[in-house]
Amino acid sequence: MTRVVAQGTFDVLHPGHLHYLEEAAAMGETLHVIVARSDNVTHKPEPVVPEAQRREMVAALAPVDEARLGHTEDFFVPVRAIDPDVIVLGHDQHHDEATLEACLAEEGLDCEVARASARDGEEAIVSTGRIVERICRERC
Repeated sequence: MTRVVAQGTFDVLHPGHLHYLEEAAAMGETLHVIVARSDNVTHKPEPVVPEAQRREMVAALAPVDEARLGHTEDFFVPVRAIDPDVIVLGHDQHHDEATLEACLAEEGLDCEVARASARDGEEAIVSTGRIVERICRERC
């Protein structure tokens, strides 16, 4: 059975998140999603939605077999527990595939790293930042 891991913040779910998770799920038989802890999100603004609620919403999505919160100190704790065959990065996530592959090898984890495609099609807001900006512009 091919175990796939996707990970991210998933703050204010949007069609881009769903596209990412559908594409990741198609790469294996089970999709495990690691939802970032709020304190670990340092590369963008702090999440608006609390971490437990973000995990609950991700878990409710059809492509997801299991969703869990990340570890507060060690990114690899949930990855080791899942022991994935594939880790799928979102198309715009800041992680570098080669660096991640090297870190996985150092951890003794033999898994492929793939990157999901961008969502094509009709115009949709596929950025949490743009959603928050639009809410502030139109409702504040």
